[in-house]
Amino acid sequence: MHATDDRSTDEVLAIAADRAAEDDYPVVVASTTGATGEAAAEQIDRQVTVVGHAAGFDDPNTQEFDADARAAIEAAGGTVLTGTMPFHTVNRAIDGRGGASPSTVAADTLRLFGQGTKVALEVVTIAADAGAIGVGQPVVGVGGTGEGCDTVLVVEAATSADLFEARVREVVAKPTDPANMPFY
Repeated sequence: MHATDDRSTDEVLAIAADRAAEDDYPVVVASTTGATGEAAAEQIDRQVTVVGHAAGFDDPNTQEFDADARAAIEAAGGTVLTGTMPFHTVNRAIDGRGGASPSTVAADTLRLFGQGTKVALEVVTIAADAGAIGVGQPVVGVGGTGEGCDTVLVVEAATSADLFEARVREVVAKPTDPANMPFY
């Protein structure tokens, strides 16, 4: 496993590209604004699906994903998906009313391995929900903590409705220093 504590997004994407090439796996990358997705589409020479936040993630009727980044990703042959995040959207509604949802517990458990681990698994389920990747298909999932990416997993894909059918086959890269693994 590669520790990513002192690695840039480009270096982490190179790790993801190398791992995907080993077994000819597609790659699914999380990207809020499109910057990480654009870098992935430029650097990774295979099927790249970039997953961004749903419209209204932070503010109603807004989309954080940059239109120019979307165009660049698509021009490079990548696919861009924006949609509901299984560990976020309903949780926020329930938590906002003073409750706690089982999916919050699942998300928080994944965060014990780092925020990027939760994100990398989550974007794979979003891509499977959209039909961009096949259920049961091994894929390289790339996620991050805050800005850029820091985590690379090999995941056997499942939809969010069948989350517990997903399997993290390999932790390729992730932060190891607790200072780089904030819990939020």
